[in-house]
Amino acid sequence: VKLVESGGGLVQAGGSLRLSCVVSGGVFSMYGMSWFRQAPGKEREFVAGVSATGLETSYSDSAKGRFTIARGGAENTVTLQMNSLKVEDTAVYYCAADRFGLVVQRPSAYEYWGRGTQVTVSS
Repeated sequence: VKLVESGGGLVQAGGSLRLSCVVSGGVFSMYGMSWFRQAPGKEREFVAGVSATGLETSYSDSAKGRFTIARGGAENTVTLQMNSLKVEDTAVYYCAADRFGLVVQRPSAYEYWGRGTQVTVSS
């Protein structure tokens, strides 16, 4: 299973970015999909997740009200729409897939990971 993220970049505080993750080599409809991020010197942290059915979504406190995760649209794709970005959102953002179809906030629960995309928010 291969996950490839895109859409990162440099944006000013208050701006928006839309991250995408394309999944290949597996059955996308079976996977719970989540986004994590990792800033320099910090642990990887959960940002948002959506279950395989799409019926359950979960967000970190920092993401609630600003970020939206969605699956579908383009084939085998999950997106993360990030609005009202803050300097503290700066990190490498990773896409992860859970083969049990769940949304789990522990990074260790995920079998499949992308390589990440850098998001930098300037003040």
